[in-house]
Amino acid sequence: MNVPSSALQLRSLVRENGELELSLAEIPVPTPGANEVLVQIQASPINPSDIGLLFGAADMTTARTSGSASRPVVTAQIPAAAMKAMAPRVGQSMPVGNEGAGRVVAAGSSAAAQALMGRNVAVLGGAMYSQYRSIDTTQCLLLPEGATADDGASSFVNPLTALGMVETMRREGHTALVHTAAASNLGQMLNRICIADGVGLVNIVRKAEQADLLRGIGARHVCNTESASFMQELVEALVATGATIAFDAIGGGKLAGQILTAMEIAVNKNAKEYSRYGSNTHKQVYIYGGLDTSPTEFNRNFGMTWGMGGWLLFPFLQKVGPEKVQALKQRVASELKTTFASHYTRKVSLAEALQPEMIAAYNKRATGEKYLIDPSR
Repeated sequence: MNVPSSALQLRSLVRENGELELSLAEIPVPTPGANEVLVQIQASPINPSDIGLLFGAADMTTARTSGSASRPVVTAQIPAAAMKAMAPRVGQSMPVGNEGAGRVVAAGSSAAAQALMGRNVAVLGGAMYSQYRSIDTTQCLLLPEGATADDGASSFVNPLTALGMVETMRREGHTALVHTAAASNLGQMLNRICIADGVGLVNIVRKAEQADLLRGIGARHVCNTESASFMQELVEALVATGATIAFDAIGGGKLAGQILTAMEIAVNKNAKEYSRYGSNTHKQVYIYGGLDTSPTEFNRNFGMTWGMGGWLLFPFLQKVGPEKVQALKQRVASELKTTFASHYTRKVSLAEALQPEMIAAYNKRATGEKYLIDPSR
């Protein structure tokens, strides 16, 4: 195909006056280096991590749209109290989109690059809300024959996060795990992994229909925070599985502390002697998301052997090393349409992604409602 000399890329800019600006910038299409390929991006998901960069701390209820239908410009106000956190971004027009997929339309001279010419690949590396992206072959995943860009668009963030949770569990000496916001695309993947690998999993959701969804795909332990007997059900699930590590997508509120409390109660049900310092079993909660942006609250009633910290995918991948990362990626490729299949509510163009009604829809970050951008439209 004929590759154009310039193409569109979605950009996010924080201005010094406290205004967020979203626009489509026209940028030169790069020539791939020796070990690089040029990918026409045809599908890129809108993940919560992408929304965090896209909107920053802006109040999107103040969003206003100008420009044209094909080149819209969206502006929104950032609360004055939030501008301190935005200071490192001020004046920088930043590309958005962690992952995507598409067809390789040009390749560098290396054998690895040439082998991908004309093939569909998934890519990880930022700036994916772009019509074309030049990227090193090491950041590409060759999609299986018959797999489309839509199939491969979410091949990295959710699959590797779910696999990373199980790997972290094993490396830190735990045998089962807890996951919150568990009916998400990521949560469904995690269930399929744990079922296949024989790993105990406790799912925490907040709606009855989410619990029904998970049970429909084989989940054994599902606890609803809206249930009057939530804590009792959680303790029973922890006793049944022996889970002592949790990954929390909520972040704010009391849930992380409730999980640690329930773990301590579950462990003590089989305790042989009393200790005023609590059990000797280490209990760990990793916060990896911020669906609730309020402060994390907990009552320290779960003994002295516990931890609460943050967990992010990219530091995990750096820690485990390239050989392990490659093994995880190969599992994703081989189970792309089963274990790691993603489902999308709607597919939109770059311009459509900046329409006010579309922003309101995907900014809800609602469970089961995942949006996909097709920059090639």
